[in-house]
Amino acid sequence: MSGTGNEQARKTAEALDHLSGFGNEHSSEALPGALPVGRNSPQRAPLGLYAEQLSGSAFTEPRHANRRSWLYRIRPSAAHPPFTRTDNGALRGAPFTETVPDPNRLRWDPLPEPPRGTDFLAGLWTLGGNGDAAQRTGMAVHLYAADTSMTRVFGDSDGELLIVPQQGGLLLRTEFGLLRAEPGHIALIPRGVRFRVELLDATARGYVCENYGRPFVLPDLGPIGANGLANPRDFLAPVAAYEDVTGPVEVVNKFCGNLWSATYDHSPLDVVAWHGNHVPYVYDLRRFNVLGSISYDHPDPSVFTVLTSPSDTPGLAGVDFVVFAPRWLVGEDTFRPPYFHRNVMSEYMGLIEGAYDAKTGGQGGFVPGGGSLHNMMSAHGPDRDTFERASSADLVPQKIDDGLAFMFETRWPVTLTPAAATADHLQPEYDRVWQGLERHFRP
Repeated sequence: MSGTGNEQARKTAEALDHLSGFGNEHSSEALPGALPVGRNSPQRAPLGLYAEQLSGSAFTEPRHANRRSWLYRIRPSAAHPPFTRTDNGALRGAPFTETVPDPNRLRWDPLPEPPRGTDFLAGLWTLGGNGDAAQRTGMAVHLYAADTSMTRVFGDSDGELLIVPQQGGLLLRTEFGLLRAEPGHIALIPRGVRFRVELLDATARGYVCENYGRPFVLPDLGPIGANGLANPRDFLAPVAAYEDVTGPVEVVNKFCGNLWSATYDHSPLDVVAWHGNHVPYVYDLRRFNVLGSISYDHPDPSVFTVLTSPSDTPGLAGVDFVVFAPRWLVGEDTFRPPYFHRNVMSEYMGLIEGAYDAKTGGQGGFVPGGGSLHNMMSAHGPDRDTFERASSADLVPQKIDDGLAFMFETRWPVTLTPAAATADHLQPEYDRVWQGLERHFRP
């Protein structure tokens, strides 16, 4: 997109209205009278529209878990030609079987610059994942780097997409309306929802968690009580907006790990009104209400969970999305950075901005746009420099406000793609950050 195009997209993004609340039964119409009253599928839908239900869960799932929306659109989704296979590029899907799971601790620098003319979809690069998209289990970790706005439309039948911008803002044109996602925000696109990504800046980079399992929900708060962590009202859904466009539009569908393409004679982003709870959202991570210890010890990272995809075992997530947002550290007689540990869960960590308080940044370190993977039971924790500094620090109240990091934590090991296992930006000597941790034992 040209500079003028970026400017126009940003003006559009900055003027958006939103609906507030996570999991709500939202409703919105771009034209008065477009939503039927008192029924979902009248004999004739208002304004000559077609009524269509989009189901993100089985019809008979419990009411609290049921996801569906009714869409009132200019043409039904069924009006399209056959899809044909198209090139996957660097995008892959589960099951990941081309390499064996690696127990080593791994870290990558940011993706290299994309070739000119790379849009969001072409810029997706799969690091790895687990489970099976066809069985609707597991997850995948992708990164993206783009310098061009999409003209085509994309939909993912395999899972929902949690987009974490790291550099450059995004304007997301979805079937439900428009959303703006800047660095420090996340955007959640539900399974099957079609969308187009326009860049608000010259380039864009970030991370994507593709969740094949149960849709993300807010975690239960237990003894925390009624408030804390991510507040539902801070999640913003779009208001209805539609494209009444005829002419060739490429629509790409990800299905069982592969990309399929069809050329429509109209835009599928033609929903004039909708209601339901299977909807996209954006959320500002800086609004996360961080909870932590006010006495001693560092809390488990689960206390920083923004969203969770539950599994069949209570408390064991298919994937958790965790944020390390600005916060105060006040623990007495406490090693304040995250502690050394081995975890039955597998952890992919990324950095949006600044530095992470358990990692040294700089050349060859943990830097914005990079990432690390600690598969299950791999020993990890603060590097040598961090340990030495924290072990002798003056324990006055300390504000951590110079970084924004996150983690995709999953119940199964993350198996790498061959591209990730052999990438030039894979750091070859990550283990060295723990060398020099001296013996202090004094029996």
